[in-house]
Amino acid sequence: MDELTGTVLGSFAAWKKDELDLHTLFEAGGNDPDARTRVFDIVERLVKEGLLEELGNDFYSLTKKGRQVAAGITDRRVF
Repeated sequence: MDELTGTVLGSFAAWKKDELDLHTLFEAGGNDPDARTRVFDIVERLVKEGLLEELGNDFYSLTKKGRQVAAGITDRRVF
């Protein structure tokens, strides 16, 4: 798993939230517009892979599978 994907998944623990909106997830990309575009692509991929669930209105949550994967991420920089 690449670092940015790990950072996106780790964002839920970092923010101590069960749901995050897309704009909060963009923070994983910092101020770099290209990285924020990559975050958008990562979120779409994670939804397709069943790690994130789209809740509507640009909100997302980890699925059971996503929580298991995120729990295995230890040494990731979140922000």
